[in-house]
Amino acid sequence: MKKFGLFVFVILIGALLAGGVFLLTWDIPAPSTNVEKVIPNDRLTK
Repeated sequence: MKKFGLFVFVILIGALLAGGVFLLTWDIPAPSTNVEKVIPNDRLTK
């Protein structure tokens, strides 16, 4: 049972490392649409 727990632990650490490397090397594209939001004047004056 100890070997199985060690095996699961090693697989979990490997998956976390692989996910971290994937996120570090992933070239996420920038948003290409404009976002316009109307802000009421009441929120700007104090």
